Amino acid sequence: MEAEYGHKPVLLQECLDALAIRPDGVYVDGTLGRAGHSSEIVRRLTTGRLIALDRDETALVAARQRMAEHMDRVTLVHSNFSRLGEVLDELGVDAADGMLFDLGVSSPQLDDASRGFSYKQDAPLDMRMDESAPLTARELVNTVSYEELRRIFYEYGEERYAPQIAKAICAARERQPIETTLELAELIRGAMPAKALREKQHPAKRSFQAIRIAVNDELGELEPMLDAAQKHLKPGGRLAVITFHSLEDRIVKQKLKELATGCICPPEFPVCVCGRTPKMKLVTRKPIVSGDEELAENPRARSAKLRVAEKC
Repeated sequence: MEAEYGHKPVLLQECLDALAIRPDGVYVDGTLGRAGHSSEIVRRLTTGRLIALDRDETALVAARQRMAEHMDRVTLVHSNFSRLGEVLDELGVDAADGMLFDLGVSSPQLDDASRGFSYKQDAPLDMRMDESAPLTARELVNTVSYEELRRIFYEYGEERYAPQIAKAICAARERQPIETTLELAELIRGAMPAKALREKQHPAKRSFQAIRIAVNDELGELEPMLDAAQKHLKPGGRLAVITFHSLEDRIVKQKLKELATGCICPPEFPVCVCGRTPKMKLVTRKPIVSGDEELAENPRARSAKLRVAEKC
């Protein structure tokens, strides 16, 4: 079944264990993708309900087909997960028993060359997860300043040659707009020193990741999502978040730690005056990662980290 849909859900059993699914519970999959996790969650529900969000319309169409026999227990919503609170309010859902967010780009998005995510296949520069969103990768690389490009490559791609790449892009677009993925990939390659080109990974990998994150505001949406998830979980409800790179993981780790922190008064205070109590407790101190068997089947799982917290 997974091969048919071209997508293997990462850390599937670990997520199901973390959510501790009750047959009559209400669950949210905030990143539906190709419904790998959602399909397994809904199979475990009897009178329960699954609410699944995705910003990509094509994901919703595919999921409706994939989960056809269970659709009486599923509500699909075309929305970004940063609007989680509003979505649940609109649906009249006060609180859920569990929530899952898989922050990876779904494999079909990456594999569909026409979406413009790939540095290996030629296509118009796009990279929008939501194809109705206004900002494309083409607009970004052709209009933002040198300083902003350099910052995007350095912060979001952790690219040490960010200044050289940003400079090359600015020089190229002076002559004519940069239109396609391979055109951009070649520009990036040409801006890098010979020693960087000898590295195992593709020279454009970090820069394309950075542009994708910027186009979709992937990092800016994490804190609003985590705050909304905490507010809309039932006491004892579980939150499971899978990250795929260090920037996301750092934000999720710090936010969960903040939500799990109680009194912040100075130690010399005899009694607490801040009145702060923990909103969540950490179920996993260290992230859960894929085992050897999963890595052999699905190399894309190598960088996945699962963090789990529970509403107090």
